[in-house]
Amino acid sequence: MKNTDTEFVVVGKIGAPFGIKGWLKIISFTDPVTNLTEFDHWFLEKGDHWETITVNGSQAHGKGIIAKLKGLNTPEEARLFTGKKIAIQRSQLPTLNQDEFYWRDLEGLTVVDQHDKILGKIAYLIETGSNDVLIVKDEQGKEIAIPYLPDDVVKRIDLETKVMHVDWELI
Repeated sequence: MKNTDTEFVVVGKIGAPFGIKGWLKIISFTDPVTNLTEFDHWFLEKGDHWETITVNGSQAHGKGIIAKLKGLNTPEEARLFTGKKIAIQRSQLPTLNQDEFYWRDLEGLTVVDQHDKILGKIAYLIETGSNDVLIVKDEQGKEIAIPYLPDDVVKRIDLETKVMHVDWELI
């Protein structure tokens, strides 16, 4: 089934074939990685659109997961899918509490400091042991790392205006 919906969230990527019956190693971007096994179908990138594929089986394997996709019965067939992105529809994501956000929602927000100075836009986030970190790119492309600490550093997030207000001094 062809789907051109723009509300897709990339949640993983297909790795190498696993075994002789068409199973695949899956690189999951979810936390924990096994969250991806909760879905009975995924969307795989195919050019400029997403196609639905049925997941006939999936399970934890080591630190990752493996999956059996419908119609794949040999390593040769499975190999053709290696490297493809895996997505789900945004509507499949769990609903968050009022002050919780998916990283995808924060990427692209304009970051403004306590003096109303624009620091840049959130390019991406990284997970560290103690707290997540916002990587903000200014107009010159310089990256600024700001800890994602709600109430302490991150004062307000407004998804409608696409602005995050922070209490952060540049050195």
